[in-house]
Amino acid sequence: MNPSPPAPHDPYAALRLPDFRRYITARVLFNVATQIQGVVVSWQIFKLTNDPLALGLVGLAEAIPSITVSLYAGHVADSVRRKRIIVPAVLVLFLCAVTLFWLSHQMALLNQGRVHLSVFNATIVWPLYLAIFVSGVARGFLGPALFSFMPQLLPERELLANAVTWSSTSWQASAVVGPAVGGLLLHQGISFAYGVDVTLEGLALLLFSSIASRALPPIEGERLKLGESILSGIKFIFANQIVLAALSLDMFAVLFGGAVALLPFFAENILKAGPDAFGYLRAAPAVGSVIMAVWLTFSPLKSGAGRKLLWAVAGFGLATIAFALSRNLYLSLFLLFLTGVFDSVSVIVRSTLVHTYTPEYMKGRVSAVNNIFIGSSNEIGGFESGAAAKLMGTVPSVVFGGIMTVLIVAFTAWRADQLRRLDMGAGKK
Repeated sequence: MNPSPPAPHDPYAALRLPDFRRYITARVLFNVATQIQGVVVSWQIFKLTNDPLALGLVGLAEAIPSITVSLYAGHVADSVRRKRIIVPAVLVLFLCAVTLFWLSHQMALLNQGRVHLSVFNATIVWPLYLAIFVSGVARGFLGPALFSFMPQLLPERELLANAVTWSSTSWQASAVVGPAVGGLLLHQGISFAYGVDVTLEGLALLLFSSIASRALPPIEGERLKLGESILSGIKFIFANQIVLAALSLDMFAVLFGGAVALLPFFAENILKAGPDAFGYLRAAPAVGSVIMAVWLTFSPLKSGAGRKLLWAVAGFGLATIAFALSRNLYLSLFLLFLTGVFDSVSVIVRSTLVHTYTPEYMKGRVSAVNNIFIGSSNEIGGFESGAAAKLMGTVPSVVFGGIMTVLIVAFTAWRADQLRRLDMGAGKK
């Protein structure tokens, strides 16, 4: 008797689940809002200071609290129903957006001489940094909870790869829309742009609240004490060469290869463009990421995934170097587009690996370490870019970052033989 042919690949399988659709929609609204907020706050601070280091400090103000709470947040995500973390964290981020809106409105009134506030004036940016700092604490708790909650929305493990790809695609799509919309909204004023941010975050909060809660997965073995539980995520990752190599590769690529934090400087002083072009530059990497993510949704990456990951990160570094040397807006947009194409491969492979190799009851803690490796490296990378630009000059600092990315790929390919031989079609080992 001949075996029955395998079922055809259904690229929409995860989207057929109502709670997963609510989750994806809430994430899109929330990410569009935070992307708008990132564009507006960085443009506002650059206009107030005209200092690339001040742009780097935006990322540092968010990364420090996020890193500080991440490991504990991972423990909490594996100890409490994840929805009970997600909704309060999004509420705090919503309130931070409201605060930024109020501060910008007060600064506008101050510039017009209509109010006189003793706590700040029109050139002091510390209240903005304070709001970003508080949002960093909330993000530190939100990341592990969202990461570990998403698989609980799936009735079958076979849907995981499809769900991860859709999750990445929707995130990248929001990263396209958010910066472009943020740049356009700046024409209506900073306060107006923050108002849109507040509205979208409020809608996301309502949608997250509407998703049915899920019980925690059963714990294997005896329950660990707080300290042991927090450290268990670190031990798990360092014991798995494939996951450790993928996370390290991504972290250092983002840390050294990211030029996003310096885009206001490139748009204004190098490419001689305005806020519209800044929004397009911010969106260009995400456009590339979305196109690649959609491609991978219909043509999942399996054969030679490890080698393709290494080549993709190397391509990211080379495109970053070329962007730093470009003086043409359209060429710069294309090169940033390529960084997004290459980065999408890395994001999807890394996310799939972490979800596949991590037991359900540990996903909060492992995600917390992943957040330190990757999530916070975006903000720390922004600070590194700003500090390096201050010391070396803006263009040399981005070239240096791209070169370091390529060197890190070469080192990883040499040392991590299991990642180099990784074949996603082989499944979990």
